[in-house]
Amino acid sequence: MPAYKDNKTGKWFCKFYYTDWQGNNRQKWKRGFATKKEALAYERDFLEKQSANPDMTFQNLYELYMEDMTPRLKQSTIMTKKHICETHILPFFGNKPVNEIKASDVRRWQNQLMNSPKGYSKTYLKTINNQLTCIINYAKRFYDLNTNPCGQAGSIGQAKAEEMDYWTYDEYIAFREGIKDKPLSYICFQVLYWTGMREGELLALTAADIDLASKQIDINKTFQRLHGEDVFTSPKTRKSKRKVPIPDFLCKELQEYMDSRYMLDPQERLFPITKSYLSHEMDRGCKNTGVKRIRIHDIRHSHASLLINQGCDALVLADRLGHEKVSTTLNTYSHLFPHKQQELVSNLEQLGAGAESTPSPEPPARNVLLETMGISYDMDDASSHIADTTVPSFPYGPMPKEKTSGNIIPMPQRKVM
Repeated sequence: MPAYKDNKTGKWFCKFYYTDWQGNNRQKWKRGFATKKEALAYERDFLEKQSANPDMTFQNLYELYMEDMTPRLKQSTIMTKKHICETHILPFFGNKPVNEIKASDVRRWQNQLMNSPKGYSKTYLKTINNQLTCIINYAKRFYDLNTNPCGQAGSIGQAKAEEMDYWTYDEYIAFREGIKDKPLSYICFQVLYWTGMREGELLALTAADIDLASKQIDINKTFQRLHGEDVFTSPKTRKSKRKVPIPDFLCKELQEYMDSRYMLDPQERLFPITKSYLSHEMDRGCKNTGVKRIRIHDIRHSHASLLINQGCDALVLADRLGHEKVSTTLNTYSHLFPHKQQELVSNLEQLGAGAESTPSPEPPARNVLLETMGISYDMDDASSHIADTTVPSFPYGPMPKEKTSGNIIPMPQRKVM
């Protein structure tokens, strides 16, 4: 592995042969190194990547992994991976050969993260650990790594936060009074709260996505600002492309806002702001009103909580939020679906009494909030698992108190063959 010095420039260069992925012998030149050591290190790293053996350094494995994953993942996802790896993983494992990483090494790294003075949250610790696991699994799958030290070491952190932050209806109504002086801020938070859409989905909306005639919003893209450029990509999942019905009062407010925009192009961004603007307005509104500060994404949880308390089941909620699977909705919001043990016992008692007398069923209760938001829902279907909830007030008229149904639960009959 010789290196050579260019007498004209005083710089070092390396020249060597390698076998490419098609089995052809090729020569490689690389100039401009300040020292011989740098030239030799480049040659060694290059040949390690070409050979793709598990004895390559973790740094080289990481570069191969990112090169492979970049065309397969969204740019924002790649940026997140790079930040986590370069900040938390490479400083510890970068120079170590992959096949020499042991479970004890992973445990020491995990302990270092958990004892960090920065006090990382349990969910972030889980995310960091998952990135290391992804790269090790990549080496095991494609580069013949025999052992999986991450699996032996175990995980750290937790997938979900212990408590979910969200606003009650009263808290949101109080908060919006603190930002009502800015029409742009007001309408942004109105759309977020009454639709449950993601922040990036809101910022990607155009006038063409708002159908006031059918009273619905077409969510078909998401927005991010990366390296100073506006980037539009497809939504998070396949089901995230959806049409969300909206209430009449939100239609009127959107119409007033769009009328206030001078010569609004149908393909122009309806809300020409960034995520940092919304975060700043969140701070301002909470400071003005004394409402607890939550994340922008937690407004989505607030919308889900509102609908659950109004009798919306997981299937309807998953469709409205754009979850790929209903299990995602259940895993995220299961604690918001109350388990009414006493009501269950009461219903069972009614079943037993039904053998002697069959009471006439009451007509199903109507849910004004869900109907106003374009969600058709029979309260009889939800009466067995939704709590009795009263929302104090409604922006454009009183909201009736929801009644807990006392109907007999119909039990399926099975024939014994």
